[in-house]
Amino acid sequence: MAASHHKKPPLSTPPTRVQAPALPRGRISRNARAVVARLREAGCHAYLVGGCVRDLLLGRAPKDFDVATDAHPEAICALFPRSRPIGRRFRIVHVRMRGEVIEVSTFRSAVDAVASAPPEATPGESRHATAHIAANGVILRDNAYGTLEEDVFRRDFTVNALYYDPEDDVLLDYCDGMADIASGTLRLIGDPPTRLREDPVRILRAARFAAKLDLRMAADTEAAIAPARALLAEVPPARLFDEFGKMFLGGHGARTFALLERYGLQDELFSGPEPIGVIFRNALANSDKRVCEGKPVTEAFLLAALLWPSYLERLRLAAALPRGERVQAIELASSFCFAALRQTMSTPRRHTYFVRDVWELQRLLERRGAEDVQTALAHRRFRAAYDFLLLRAQTGEVPAALAHWWTEAQTWPPKRLREQLDALPRPAEPSEPPQDAARSEGEPTRRRRRRRGGRGRRRARAANSASVSTPNAAQANGGSLETPL
Repeated sequence: MAASHHKKPPLSTPPTRVQAPALPRGRISRNARAVVARLREAGCHAYLVGGCVRDLLLGRAPKDFDVATDAHPEAICALFPRSRPIGRRFRIVHVRMRGEVIEVSTFRSAVDAVASAPPEATPGESRHATAHIAANGVILRDNAYGTLEEDVFRRDFTVNALYYDPEDDVLLDYCDGMADIASGTLRLIGDPPTRLREDPVRILRAARFAAKLDLRMAADTEAAIAPARALLAEVPPARLFDEFGKMFLGGHGARTFALLERYGLQDELFSGPEPIGVIFRNALANSDKRVCEGKPVTEAFLLAALLWPSYLERLRLAAALPRGERVQAIELASSFCFAALRQTMSTPRRHTYFVRDVWELQRLLERRGAEDVQTALAHRRFRAAYDFLLLRAQTGEVPAALAHWWTEAQTWPPKRLREQLDALPRPAEPSEPPQDAARSEGEPTRRRRRRRGGRGRRRARAANSASVSTPNAAQANGGSLETPL
């Protein structure tokens, strides 16, 4: 196990103490203040730290509140009955209080002090419990406890290393974080190449914070990103997917992706044979708009847009195959797309089902046969598929008139819908057996009963289905609710 050598920044002793009368105390969670007070009553040091302090200083409403303390996880859990430790790389405690979760972490020690710590030690056995560091400098496990001064250096950016004492209304600033906030600078603490080697996800966090907080990167921080980007291949795929959601579902996804492209990070994060298309950029912009409007968003919709060019290419290649092979290739097209993505980033199975449904429904939305309309309107993914169709219309992939037709069809009464269906040209019979839009991998195949009746009855059923509002409309994601005309 190789030790990591840091060029540590000088730490003020004592730290710079800044009176914080301008800090909006009314925005500070009373539950977070109660957690700090309870730890103080037990004889522990405790401070609000990280993003909540940073956001308050920037005039933003904090998303959540974190507390740093010298109490170990076992002691924290003993003080707060409604709490539980989580995490493997570094153990923290989630304290639940009046419906809010406060994240409480123990001060971490410097890497140098624990690089040679015995791996068989447990967190409760000693102050420096365990720290596993790979030969390339990546921290694999980090349950090593230390002092406040050491904890400062273990944080990533100076703007995230401010400690607030709510009792004395004082900020502790060890590494000029206040100055960087004032100048709008995002700066890594310590030697940038070393800090990025310790945790390559800091590369993505740098892009996310710069976009979210409208900060410019310090020159040495920016220069260290390109040489370190290959280290993202060593990050567990599940952790990269977690960062995917943080980057693109926070209301600043389009700006974050622009920074990823600027530093050449998109290829490290999204491995695939096809370039990222315009539809993904439009999906990011629309998702940002939905976040600002307080509407729900999901990673699955963005994955559908991200992998769509690869899916179309697979369908194009399948069309050139003999009939027997062509059917199988079409059925496996989506599986190949996800297999390529999983080389770098894992995706939950529930998102796989969502994406496949949205993709398969596109065929029904384009055909607009009587049975197609009935199936599409009754499908639980209809609204998401409709939003996806709007994105395709925005890029010119399908006619804008088609998107307009489906926008209007959702408001037509049954009689009007029957008239519109009668006016449509009969769709050509598909050259391949149609895929069941309701089927997803892992879902059982249902046998359909043959029903007697003419085309008129089927159209009547389609019209009746159209008059029922879709229950999942509020869960649609990514597409604009306005017709792209």
